[in-house]
Amino acid sequence: MKGNDEFGCLDNPITSEGKPPNPRTPSFGLQSPTTDGVLKPCKKSLVRHPSLVKSKALDIAIGNGCEVENRGAEFTPIIRSGAWADIGFRTRMEDVYLRIDDFTHDYGLKKCADVPNAFYGVFDGHGGKHAADFACYHLPRFIVEDQNFPEEIERVVASAFLQTDTAFAEACALDSALASGATALAALVLGRMLVVANVGDCRAVLCRRGKAIEMSRDHKPNCNRERKRIEALGGSVYDGYLNGQLNVARALGDWHIEGMKDANGGPLSGEPELMTTDLTEEDEFLIIGCDGLWDVFRSQNAVDFARRRLQEHNDPAMCSKDLVDEALKRKSEDNLTVVVVCFQSNPPPNLVAPRARVRRSFSAEGLRELQSLLDGIEKREVSLNCNIHSGKSFCIIYCF
Repeated sequence: MKGNDEFGCLDNPITSEGKPPNPRTPSFGLQSPTTDGVLKPCKKSLVRHPSLVKSKALDIAIGNGCEVENRGAEFTPIIRSGAWADIGFRTRMEDVYLRIDDFTHDYGLKKCADVPNAFYGVFDGHGGKHAADFACYHLPRFIVEDQNFPEEIERVVASAFLQTDTAFAEACALDSALASGATALAALVLGRMLVVANVGDCRAVLCRRGKAIEMSRDHKPNCNRERKRIEALGGSVYDGYLNGQLNVARALGDWHIEGMKDANGGPLSGEPELMTTDLTEEDEFLIIGCDGLWDVFRSQNAVDFARRRLQEHNDPAMCSKDLVDEALKRKSEDNLTVVVVCFQSNPPPNLVAPRARVRRSFSAEGLRELQSLLDGIEKREVSLNCNIHSGKSFCIIYCF
């Protein structure tokens, strides 16, 4: 299923179950169309849920987003992207993705308009698709409607995840048919700054001159860090499952599952983990995928595979499809969604491994012994003597 550049496009098939995932209530920051058909943010300011104030600060170094434009002076990425999704061997599709190569323009903003800016997201639903659809629709809006965007981009993105989670709780309170959950990963490019925020087990991998750089960490209940957090908040990990029910330690939604979340927190966290990097000329592309891809691909394996395909056709959409098709061949049992973002117009270059330089040296004594051996060989001959003795023939071969 090929992606496109349409605004807010949900390229995956929409299930016919339940009610629309985006309840049209004023608190959800809906967009209003202008005469030219471009959607712009509502004038109404966002009302932050009390749980956002109580949330602990993220364990990351938050930088000043004002540096984004200045950083772009050294290297300016040329952004191209493509996406593909497949239902796989499942009976229903619960993955959703969003691909916007010109983020601020599509959302009617003038900020950062003179530098590369893009937004990409993958959302893997469980227990239904409503949470994934809701997050795909509202997460980018909470980001662009924040008055601190893009100056404090990391704090804004972290807050947007929590606002999305809280808004979905309110939607589920109005309509219980929406009850579900989703893992989510969002990647933003502003100038040459790449910001990746993750909740759950979707993954983003950056190819830096052929080497896989993981830009997210899978949030599994068995991870020591997640297990400690879960147990400290009254939860437990049983056979790799949070409270014996979920195989992820962080997710949006799932408010309907008893003992997972409440207004004051809970063992299932909707708080994202962020990683940032400054893109350089060595950064070739980014692979974003739901866990169906990573069940059958290691990070470096995916980079090697995608790199070869991009060298052949230099098409990120075809590369996304190639990854999905290969995952199906490898018998991935989940829905499959892949987004490939290229940062340069040319295909990845061929990498020539440097020849190993081995320094060899002889001591003076060793050189003398070698010379003596060579001189002795020159004076000797290989002789063949054939003699007949006692009616028997024999040969004596002298070799030196």
